[in-house]
Amino acid sequence: MSTSAASTLRTPSLKLSSLSSRNPLPSAFSVSFNDKRAPSRRYVIVACTGLPSKPTVLVAEKLGEAGLDLLKEFANVDCAYNLSPEELCTKISLCDALIVRSGTKVNRQVFESSSGRLKVVGRAGVGIDNVDLSAATEFGCLVVNAPTANTVAAAEHGIALMAAMARNVAQADASIKAGKWQRNKYVGVSLVGKTLVVLGFGKVGSEVARRAKGLGMHVIAHDPYAAADRARAIGVELVGFEEALATADFISLHMPLTSATSKMLNDETFVKMKKGVRIINVARGGVIDEEALVRALDSGIVAQAALDVFTVEPPSKDSKLVQHENVTVTPHLGASTMEAQEGVAIEIAEAVVGALKGELAATAVNAPMVPAEVLTELKPYVVLAEKLGRLAVQLATGGSGVKSVKVTYASSRTPDDLDTRLLRAMIIKGLIEPISSVFVNLVNADYTAKQRGLRIAEERILLDGSPENPLEFIQVHIANVESKFASAISDSGEIKVEGQVKDGVPHLTKVGSFEVDVSLEGSIILCRQVDQPGMIGKVGSVLGEENVNVSFMSVGRIAPRKQAVMAIGVDEQPSRETLKKIGNIPAIEEFVFLKL
Repeated sequence: MSTSAASTLRTPSLKLSSLSSRNPLPSAFSVSFNDKRAPSRRYVIVACTGLPSKPTVLVAEKLGEAGLDLLKEFANVDCAYNLSPEELCTKISLCDALIVRSGTKVNRQVFESSSGRLKVVGRAGVGIDNVDLSAATEFGCLVVNAPTANTVAAAEHGIALMAAMARNVAQADASIKAGKWQRNKYVGVSLVGKTLVVLGFGKVGSEVARRAKGLGMHVIAHDPYAAADRARAIGVELVGFEEALATADFISLHMPLTSATSKMLNDETFVKMKKGVRIINVARGGVIDEEALVRALDSGIVAQAALDVFTVEPPSKDSKLVQHENVTVTPHLGASTMEAQEGVAIEIAEAVVGALKGELAATAVNAPMVPAEVLTELKPYVVLAEKLGRLAVQLATGGSGVKSVKVTYASSRTPDDLDTRLLRAMIIKGLIEPISSVFVNLVNADYTAKQRGLRIAEERILLDGSPENPLEFIQVHIANVESKFASAISDSGEIKVEGQVKDGVPHLTKVGSFEVDVSLEGSIILCRQVDQPGMIGKVGSVLGEENVNVSFMSVGRIAPRKQAVMAIGVDEQPSRETLKKIGNIPAIEEFVFLKL
């Protein structure tokens, strides 16, 4: 490094003076410095020590100390703020997780630069329009957010802006500080008895509605995805978009920025509004066509607007919208309370750490969205689903030729009470990973299946009885392939495996037409044999002589002294010689070793 360059070491709570054998370097770190000969040029050097280490989390925007402390208990934390896009792409190849707020763009180039190492992106907040979800999904990177911690803060800010706008608080404050006393100029309007339309009735929107009703306002909402009974529970009526625009005295925006909501309020929609309507936006700037809003303000269609968010942040200093006398603005303060900042930091830290541990994420954005309590209930069935997929594809001759798979779920619960997306994703993971170099997770499972031409059909069998358990059994069928183990072919000509969860543990309960009962732990040997005395002992003796521990053994047969299938659970992988000895037992007709 040149002596003309000033350098700083960026590592988790690490200073140059603190390096020692007791406080060694993490496996990945970076040094950034500016060249005095070219002050505008900044360099980032990344290095790898080659030492085994905890995962590395890059925090690219400020995060509350409580969240950082949680991260540091599990990972090396690199806090590097205000990175240029080039610097972010340089550092990301040494990071397992990335945490951002709304100011950092996590685009396709970031995921490409990570070379597959980046496993999770955490958005410290709700909106995820600064993250390329399609690229994240393609690269198998989980995206999680913190949707609950700043809900109240954002709702309170929306109410604060509405009240401040209605009573001209910001304008009157500026006037009196300029030495003026203009009581007549800043006469406001009352909130009580006015109709507030909430566009987007999610977490924040519903909290705004609760508070507005406490102020004596009549609240209606529009949201094509909201449940009418949830709205009615807090005294809010859901109406169509056109009706909402025509009846509103105030409109509060709380929808995400998507292709469907981009510039949702525009010249065409403004003319449908009641003259003198007032608009509050604490959601995303892009949902309003800002030039159209200026025209609506100038014409008097919109009397006032209160904005916390903008299409481009920060907006230009000469923005006509920001400088408009009937507009109240704040610099994206919706989540900016001390309590919310700490809450968001803790929530996103917990989500990122959980994802790095391989736990199911209740706040995943680009994976099946399943409530936390459902995740807990489904956990053993998720394991079962993946292992059934692994078994089924290993039974196929030439597993890469698998193109058509049917999954059957048997349950006493109705389809509305049983979300199978998570289970389907894990079956896909089990089907693809054993026969390819592709890493499959909950995020990219459907994408990867589609890319490989793998068609997954699902069917449900509704059972009588108590719906206490989510599933009675899961079956995986593979059509139009030959099997390494002929007994795995069912009467319908398909490879078929079936499993259940017993006392919280996944079990294989059927192979083809043969019923078995073996715990899906370790690996499995399947043997088709002539049903006769001493077979269990003979196979067990071969495994014992080779020091292979047997965890479970089960035999399913068609009838006494006919054909039977023995399923043997083993803790270690038997050698080729051991498997050959099993195959040489006279009554063994075929066998296969399946690695779980």
